[in-house]
Amino acid sequence: MVIWACNTPGAWGFEVAAIARGADKAELANKLGAHHYIDNAATDPAEALQALGGAKVILITASGGKTVTETFKGLHPGGVSIVLGVGPEPIEVSAMDLIFGGRKLGGALTGDPATGDATLRFSALTGVSAISAIIETVPLERAADAYAKMMAGQARFRMVLTMG
Repeated sequence: MVIWACNTPGAWGFEVAAIARGADKAELANKLGAHHYIDNAATDPAEALQALGGAKVILITASGGKTVTETFKGLHPGGVSIVLGVGPEPIEVSAMDLIFGGRKLGGALTGDPATGDATLRFSALTGVSAISAIIETVPLERAADAYAKMMAGQARFRMVLTMG
């Protein structure tokens, strides 16, 4: 779950459903602006999205092809799943779901300076300020520990190295 993915669409007036593994993440998802929380450890996320009417957009922030596969059928006809994370798992989507379901799959790089600038300007205009507030800081001398934590999938949001 990415903070921007909960806060920003809500500021645009979209109904937001956050999907993550484990009931313990529901409170944070709601705090960050999600209207619905789907625990994909307890329920099929595609079925849950369809029960809400189907998603028009799914932002896949996890770096696994399995996540795309598990959520793709939750798209409303004409909906798009946008993959933001890069991982080694292949993305498996059936041609029937793409063609007969009218669904789309795309990918996007994030994090370049122009995107960061646009995000910060949007945040200032709309009051969506929590996107920069939830980070995990680690002293520079513990960079190797921070990297290991990130690679193990145990980092909460962004790992930020501090100096001094």
